[in-house]
Amino acid sequence: MSSPENNFLSDCQQRIQPWLDDFLQQQNGLASHLSAAMRYAVLNGGKRVRPALAYASCLACGGTLADADSAAGAVELVHCYSLVHDDLPCMDDDDLRRGLPTCHKAFDEATALLAGDTLQALAFVALTSSHLDSSQISRQVQKLALASANMAVGQALDLAGEGQQLSLAELEQIHEHKTGALIRASVLMGAIAAGCDDETTLNALDLYAAKLGLAFQVHDDILDVIGDTEKLGKQAGADAEHDKATYPALLGLTEAQSLAAQLHDEAVFALKPLGCRTNALIWLADFLVARDH
Repeated sequence: MSSPENNFLSDCQQRIQPWLDDFLQQQNGLASHLSAAMRYAVLNGGKRVRPALAYASCLACGGTLADADSAAGAVELVHCYSLVHDDLPCMDDDDLRRGLPTCHKAFDEATALLAGDTLQALAFVALTSSHLDSSQISRQVQKLALASANMAVGQALDLAGEGQQLSLAELEQIHEHKTGALIRASVLMGAIAAGCDDETTLNALDLYAAKLGLAFQVHDDILDVIGDTEKLGKQAGADAEHDKATYPALLGLTEAQSLAAQLHDEAVFALKPLGCRTNALIWLADFLVARDH
């Protein structure tokens, strides 16, 4: 029989999907083509890992799912914006995302660019419209704004690294920004939603998120080598095609798999000081390094 944690990601998906749908419906729909592109980018699939991390962190700190709704929605809007922009021809030039044509293929490049811009802006509308008190909102805004800026830094470093021989430290620096920044923000924003201001707890959660962010990226690189395009919902082998620096390319596949497992274990160990309310966070860590897509 499955444990409650085994249904946690599914429960989070079912909670955040109507939230995102309703939120987007409330926004300015005057440019219908733009609105359609944003809905396409946000509502057509996605694992919703970052919302789930926000919810799990909030629960670990004694909050409720409702407390974390705005944080969960905001981080997913930023994540979806980043995917739309990363897929553009001037970036990673991808044609497939979540098993469907990328936003600029389904619409056009200008609309996709504007959709990403708008989704990022709306993430902050979501945060500032929540029921939380002003100090909590201010802290969440700061976390998400910094993560968004760091994601852009990571993408710039990633593009500059194409075709280059990077060191392990340089590769980690890219992904601590491009992937890890938003994962760390998701976890910390969930804790803030619960009213957590204990530095020991926040530091433990941040260490968990930092290790998990790297584990997530290492496993993502592995899936690009061994995964199936249909399951992945994006083109397998794209990293090699773009001559990107990846963990399997740098370390070899077996050592990259060992690194992902090590980072997972370090993430879970970081939660020890938090006690018994971290089951969902642990399950998410387990899932992220065992997934096939």
